Amino acid sequence: MDTAFVIPGTNIRFGFDALIGLFPGVGDAVGALISTAMIARASHLGVPKIVLARMAGNILINAIVGALPILGGVLTVFYRSNAKNYDLLQRHAGGVRTSTGRDWIFVSGLVLAILAVLTLLVVGGVVLARQLFRGVQTWF
Repeated sequence: MDTAFVIPGTNIRFGFDALIGLFPGVGDAVGALISTAMIARASHLGVPKIVLARMAGNILINAIVGALPILGGVLTVFYRSNAKNYDLLQRHAGGVRTSTGRDWIFVSGLVLAILAVLTLLVVGGVVLARQLFRGVQTWF
């Protein structure tokens, strides 16, 4: 999601997350939803809850920063939340313990929190777009 492509002539890598984020209003939310699947997988692989929370924080930071017009898209390329989360998954997966009901409740809470923030981002984007559209209409 973060390093699939290289900008020719540079070492700068970007991925589908940055491309999806180009769609105003919903792109960053869709990218974050896709990224959330890694949290569920990490929980299944026995990653500690504190690491799952850190992964959720990476997703939220990426979604919030990515929601900033123009600058957010550039910052998303360099923040690389999915690469960070994959690295966390690799370092902490494979523990001997199996997921419990409490783990799934925790992960469900994280996912719901991410969804709530993403909903606020999308609603805020729609409200902002409507206000801008109304402002442009009054000029003409």
